Amino acid sequence: MAGLYFEEFEVGREYHHEFSRTVTEMDNTMFSLMTMNPQPLHLDAHFSENTEFGQRLFNSLYTLGIMIGMSVYDTTLGTTIGNLGMTDVKFPKPVFHGDTLKAHTKIISKRLSQSRPTQGIVEFEHTATNQRGEVVASCRRTGLMHCKPQPKA
Repeated sequence: MAGLYFEEFEVGREYHHEFSRTVTEMDNTMFSLMTMNPQPLHLDAHFSENTEFGQRLFNSLYTLGIMIGMSVYDTTLGTTIGNLGMTDVKFPKPVFHGDTLKAHTKIISKRLSQSRPTQGIVEFEHTATNQRGEVVASCRRTGLMHCKPQPKA
């Protein structure tokens, strides 16, 4: 697997993920409907034309998912046990249909688990930018990570 074990994470290290994703109207409509979110800002073109944005907004929770998802290959693919939480979630600029997103990750902190001796806790800071380099999303995520397997005696 491409993911890193707990010991391989370095506090302060930054990852500029190569994957990018252009978001579409279909993505937005499907995600909003699958999550039972009837917000007309996502689904109703006529309604949205009369807002300050003049068009539909891309669903922010999908933006969050894409941002974190783009980080997985470089950081946690196959080595994570699960997410423990997310804080400081922000969406400073709107995302629209046709925007292309890129993600960046910085390692904020890490510590061994006190209750699970073969696991550690890593705090990630994720940031997403659009094709103009504007920050459109950010969050801090805490993940429970596997430590490197020890050789069997």
